[in-house]
Amino acid sequence: MAVTTGFAIDPATDALRARVAAFVRARIVPLEAGHAHDDAHGNLDIDALGALRDEVKAAGLWAPQMPAAQGGLGLSMRALVPVYEAMNYSIFGPPAFNCAAPDDGNMRVLAQVATDAQKARWLAPIVDGRVRSAFAMTEPHPGGGSDPTMIRTRATKQGDGWVIDGRKWFITGAGIAAHFIVVARTSDDPRRGLTAFVFHRDTPGFSIVRRIPVMGPEEHGGHCEIAFDGMAIGDDQRLMGVGDGLKLTQIRLGPARLTHCMRWLGLARRALAETAAYIGVRESGGRKLADIDSVRAMLADAATAIDVARLLTLRAAESLDRGEFARREISMAKVAAADALHRAADTGIQLLGARGYSTDTPLEWIYRYARQARLVDGASEVHRNVIAGAWLADPDAFFAWPVAHDAAAR
Repeated sequence: MAVTTGFAIDPATDALRARVAAFVRARIVPLEAGHAHDDAHGNLDIDALGALRDEVKAAGLWAPQMPAAQGGLGLSMRALVPVYEAMNYSIFGPPAFNCAAPDDGNMRVLAQVATDAQKARWLAPIVDGRVRSAFAMTEPHPGGGSDPTMIRTRATKQGDGWVIDGRKWFITGAGIAAHFIVVARTSDDPRRGLTAFVFHRDTPGFSIVRRIPVMGPEEHGGHCEIAFDGMAIGDDQRLMGVGDGLKLTQIRLGPARLTHCMRWLGLARRALAETAAYIGVRESGGRKLADIDSVRAMLADAATAIDVARLLTLRAAESLDRGEFARREISMAKVAAADALHRAADTGIQLLGARGYSTDTPLEWIYRYARQARLVDGASEVHRNVIAGAWLADPDAFFAWPVAHDAAAR
């Protein structure tokens, strides 16, 4: 029989998706109402989040992306697509399951590259939900952004350890993070000039300069500017080899970009659900909005964009599960998912009018959040450049049909 993948998900994954979806709608969506549980930055209050996390653990839904040996459910990237989509039907969903950025990407990369001792010290507390984490790479101009080779923060070998000096900014979650991964320059080699380290927020020489005001809503801990002024750490806090920092960023950022897409699919679907609930009852000129051709065209475009993004996300996830780098597949998924999220939120606000623009629905929250999707983990223009480069390099290979191999072939 031919081995195929396609769009279908297996029954076990669908059952898990259904459990996550039911939990989100029964326990998390109600917390959005009236903003009674919001913190000062438009996210879920930390005490309410803590209670939810306990419920998720009790329900056996905690950390689905982590291997079972490390306290998770051990799902493949492909299986995570419908599960993450279901959890982000609520604007507060991902952190409740320990699947929000940047913890999600940090846990994944530490599980892949850290030593056993490093996993016990730095990874286990994040997986258990005892601490939050941050990934410090982006720097103020002229430092590194989408191009990590421009990083200027420097780690200098000193005795048996390292001393780090420099600045980073827009570091998501830094305001509450206890464990940090930092990428710093250890030489001027263009390919092997970066090295990654892990450290605790209480290390002398590290400080948070400010929580940068943004459009919001914000993840817990905000987006901060941080400083390293002679921060001394041990060599046992180095991740991978000296000069492997660029490799670590590549290991981390590809899957992290794709899990963003998975979550954005859920938010986009929520935006359309809020829209459907309104246009199904609201009338204009004696007709329900849902029966007006121009309205239906807007809905069709938004729904199609979501489904295209979902298919591209599934394809990229399959590529990662096969051990491929999947650079262009991830770039295509990210561009499509970011655009689909923005289209869904914008369509919802347009059709709900003043109600959609108000805080009576989550649409304005989703709309503000959606704007960052075309910037985080590489701007859409950067990813379009990756896509165009792949096509220009070999147009036939770019559009080659994937071939399902016969499992019974000898």
